[in-house]
Amino acid sequence: MHPRLTLALTLMEALAIFAYAISGFIEARNRRLDAVGTFLVAIATAFGGGTLRDVLLERRPFYWVEHQGYLIAIFVMSMFAPTLLKMTSRLISQRVLLVADAIGLGLFSVGGTALAHDALMPWFISVMMGVLTGVFGGVIRDVLCNEVPLILRDSRPYATCAFVGCWLYVLLDLASVDTVYSVLIATGFILLARLVTFRFDIRLPH
Repeated sequence: MHPRLTLALTLMEALAIFAYAISGFIEARNRRLDAVGTFLVAIATAFGGGTLRDVLLERRPFYWVEHQGYLIAIFVMSMFAPTLLKMTSRLISQRVLLVADAIGLGLFSVGGTALAHDALMPWFISVMMGVLTGVFGGVIRDVLCNEVPLILRDSRPYATCAFVGCWLYVLLDLASVDTVYSVLIATGFILLARLVTFRFDIRLPH
């Protein structure tokens, strides 16, 4: 893997982990979970999609085992999360949850696609791997919090944004655009598309 791509994916992975962990903290707060429950929801949200990706790509050790610093940081954050989140209103929490979830979706999806392609997977498989990486953490979060997963109950594009963004990465790569720029552009597209469709209440046909 190109060194610049390796660095970009490492940074993306870290940002995605903490973005999804924050969404887990907020959902746990809304469910009035204690520090232990908050930690479990946060790590399931942050590591669920990446762990599924690593299982399917037969990557060992899992990235959160290899980089235990992520796990320790979320553990420490979870100790203070309930107190800090009580200071914010529910309206602000919903907005932060949306943004954190959109950031995690974009970063994990494109990162998963790039890693699958680097593992010599076919393009369509790489794209689907990216989508699974992006959405699976949120699915686990919602299930643990006794919610129907967002991907199933929200008709606003969610997995669709990830799917289109991952194909954008593919097209940019085929056009020989610098890989780092391809990753950043595709990630930005997913983030922007998710926020725009939510802001203007754009929904998929039933």
